[in-house]
Amino acid sequence: MSTPDSAPRDAAAPRDLTALHDLTGRVAIVTGASRGIGLAIAAELLSRGASVTISARKQPELEAAAAELAAGAGGATDRVLAVAGNAGDAASRHDVVHRTLATFGAVDILVNNTGINPVYGPLMDADLDGVRKIFDVNVVAALGFVQEAYKAWMGEHGGAVVNLASVAGIRSSGVISAYGASKAALIRLTEELAWQLGPSIRVNAVAPAVVKTRFAEALYSADEEATARPYPMKRLGAPEDVAQLVGFLVSDAASWITGDCVRVDGGILSTGGL
Repeated sequence: MSTPDSAPRDAAAPRDLTALHDLTGRVAIVTGASRGIGLAIAAELLSRGASVTISARKQPELEAAAAELAAGAGGATDRVLAVAGNAGDAASRHDVVHRTLATFGAVDILVNNTGINPVYGPLMDADLDGVRKIFDVNVVAALGFVQEAYKAWMGEHGGAVVNLASVAGIRSSGVISAYGASKAALIRLTEELAWQLGPSIRVNAVAPAVVKTRFAEALYSADEEATARPYPMKRLGAPEDVAQLVGFLVSDAASWITGDCVRVDGGILSTGGL
């Protein structure tokens, strides 16, 4: 006997796939968005119709990024807001969220992209103050932004959160071990938040491998070809590779995905390497 839940999928009414990916009328905050992956994510969300607040520490770089985004969106300066601030500072997080709300009237999407990595090498040699700073910015600040967005808008209206993790949070890397430990914590935080905030708020993470940005330059600049060789895709990532995944995860096309960490790694983890 057939029930609604067991009905064949082709019996359902056809869905408008374009509408599922459309973000028109929604408002996003992207942190760490003056360049690299964050800037690409902001551009992707704008291209899908969202209004976007970008945040980063340095005002001149942020203003240049905002101008670039507006130009790429056909001069839509009314859909781009730049708010400078330190993600690790509670007052700055509050300012970013509440200025977004005052300007656009909502906070539907939060992308926690800000990340730092001042500590390289073996953990036995690691400066503990540096490790504390990594966790404060990469994990605690991400939670702080979710708290601000929840209290200001999402708690009542719902929304979507994406946290930028890393394959270093899934598999040991050695050279960026403190950073990797913080990203592992961010992945667990994502799972906890998804459980606590559902069903109205979805929370996911993405885990890139080496992406060609200034942040990751030390990992590939000596010999990019050699760095890319172990990857099944035979190239390193581009910021747009990550941005397109984030755009999907915050859209209605991903409406039953939450608590997940999606790898965007060119297949490197499938080889057993990192």
